[in-house]
Amino acid sequence: MTPPVVPEIRLHLATEITPIWRATEETLARSAVPPPFWAFAWAGGQALARYLLDHPQEVAGRVVLDFGSGSGLVAIAAAKAGTAHVLAAETDHFAAAAIAANAALNEVSVTVTTVDLIDTADLCWEVVTAGDICYEQPMADRVTAWLRLLAKGGKLVLLGDPGRAYLPVDGLQERSRYLVATSRDLEDCETREAVVWQVRPR
Repeated sequence: MTPPVVPEIRLHLATEITPIWRATEETLARSAVPPPFWAFAWAGGQALARYLLDHPQEVAGRVVLDFGSGSGLVAIAAAKAGTAHVLAAETDHFAAAAIAANAALNEVSVTVTTVDLIDTADLCWEVVTAGDICYEQPMADRVTAWLRLLAKGGKLVLLGDPGRAYLPVDGLQERSRYLVATSRDLEDCETREAVVWQVRPR
């Protein structure tokens, strides 16, 4: 199917949202399988993907790291926008498989890694993207500090967020905002206003 805000991209997504989430929590959790975040196109990721497609000059010809890639939506959008190379970082091996399948579906090249890249830096990265990562405080705090360090090192850091509870309150510059249709199975409302932020050094 195609995400509402990004009709140019097709993804393998879950249609039976509640059953798959319940099955993961009740059954798969016993095998230490993480929640299936990769099976849905989250609002923050949709906004960030839309922004890249609308502003290809931000990534065209550049090396992009998409952190917490999930379904691969943002990485695929970056590839479609003309990146020189895009690396999708996702520690969940199920998500890594989903990213590969979704990239193939969209006929783009995306490299996938399951290595935890937080607190690392690669001189090759020129743009770092992250969609919808501020839903848990420990992760949000850790990732935000890392993203600020990357921004301080001269990288363009873009964060897509639909108003999650642990979004940092400072060091962000708004780039664009989008109204994204959502499912009440996933969110507490039928639409969310998702903002694309540029992360600045503190």
